[in-house]
Amino acid sequence: MNMIMVFITLSDQGIETIKSNPDLPKKEMEFVNQWKLEGILESFFISVTKKDAVLLFKNTDEAQTISLIESLPYFPYMAKIEYQHLNKQF
Repeated sequence: MNMIMVFITLSDQGIETIKSNPDLPKKEMEFVNQWKLEGILESFFISVTKKDAVLLFKNTDEAQTISLIESLPYFPYMAKIEYQHLNKQF
């Protein structure tokens, strides 16, 4: 199964903005939970520092995945986004 892994790093200023606005994490999780329900998000990980996240998408192409990430409330606060195409072995 082909998947797309997205590795996201938030900016330091972005983390401070997110911490000061308690509605932002709730809005972000609404998107993530919806994608899980739609069957396009396989896994979601957040680092202990909450600065990094890894999302594993399935049943999407790169253009759609980029569009999904750009729709997130945290998108303006992301310092780095990497997309990796993976082929799940087991």
